[in-house]
Amino acid sequence: MTTITEPSRTLPHIAGNGDIALELCALSRSFRLNRGLFKAPGEILAVDNVSLRIRRGETLGLVGESGCGKSTLAKMLLGLLVPTAGNVLIEGREINTVDRREMSAHIQPIFQDPYSSLNPRRTVSDVVEVALRLHNIGTPAERKKQVRDMLERVGMPSRTHSQYPGQLSGGQRQRVAIARALILRPDILICDEPTSALDVSVQAQILNLLLALKQEFGLTYLFISHNLSVVEHLVDHVAVMRKGRIVEQGTREQIFSQPRHPYTQALLASVLTPEPGLGIPDITIIP
Repeated sequence: MTTITEPSRTLPHIAGNGDIALELCALSRSFRLNRGLFKAPGEILAVDNVSLRIRRGETLGLVGESGCGKSTLAKMLLGLLVPTAGNVLIEGREINTVDRREMSAHIQPIFQDPYSSLNPRRTVSDVVEVALRLHNIGTPAERKKQVRDMLERVGMPSRTHSQYPGQLSGGQRQRVAIARALILRPDILICDEPTSALDVSVQAQILNLLLALKQEFGLTYLFISHNLSVVEHLVDHVAVMRKGRIVEQGTREQIFSQPRHPYTQALLASVLTPEPGLGIPDITIIP
């Protein structure tokens, strides 16, 4: 047993800050904790003093076990949660000073479960087109052409465009979610476990699609996952998160070949291998 211990475009453009697309400055988020009828309320710190920078065109992988604060961080980046402390800068401007419509044209999410994130009462075309209508982009005919072209670009044949999300497979629904995220041609995609709900073979297809789209559209990704194999395949840099804090960050090669922090070493050691006879890794992480 290994024991690990802790060491001490047509849309408004947001004025840039060099080549930094997204910056997190000492970001924290706490939640009120109800301790019961006869105890005073407490507080739990889900994200604790996190600072990160993502350069234009890069993919940063944010990894860590479930419950470490990754999704809370993503919600703050999307403006769905207000930080308790710290700032989020999108292309050099504080996120709370950017109009919500303007921000949505530059940063978009792809969520874990494509079924729950798609309106089941709208057709595939309607799901993707709604953002264009809200931003009043193009004529109805121009919007339909943009939607059709984007859906075909992500691998959705024309026969599926009039279908509803419930008629699609999991992989097809995630392709629709990707098309919806890209229809405004954003600069940044926040990918929160976008393949974890899919079969392994479908995961590979979606990952390859994300790689191709990154090159085609010059995208910047924040890729959140607990699957280290997926992260290694996709990212340029890695940040390792534990208990709301970033404990290590570096290039993909540094993190996967020479991890320095004991928690990172434990994460890598815990990856299951198909090699017969090795069994299940036995890792103990001391709080």
